[in-house]
Amino acid sequence: MYDMKNLSRLKVIQENAPEGMKAFVAFDKAAMAAGAIPVKYKELMALAVAFTMQCPYCIGIHSKRAREAGASDQEMAETVAVAAALRAGAAITHGTHAFSDPP
Repeated sequence: MYDMKNLSRLKVIQENAPEGMKAFVAFDKAAMAAGAIPVKYKELMALAVAFTMQCPYCIGIHSKRAREAGASDQEMAETVAVAAALRAGAAITHGTHAFSDPP
């Protein structure tokens, strides 16, 4: 199901929703461009989100881009740990809802 070859089908979306895809590509490019936050850190953030969302496409794309931006194995490993901590934290804090007052 998750095969990077599937991304070649983005052209179908482009052909059928050109304005939406144009807007998405422009937004993505602007969001990931260097600014107050350097590209390496933006790619590490994107990678953490990709781990949390468990998106193999995003993991593949952003791990490559993070490497190209100079991310080290240690930085990427710590990014994994941050993503895992956030997911675990969300489970713990959402668990409090199981103990709410009965209706």
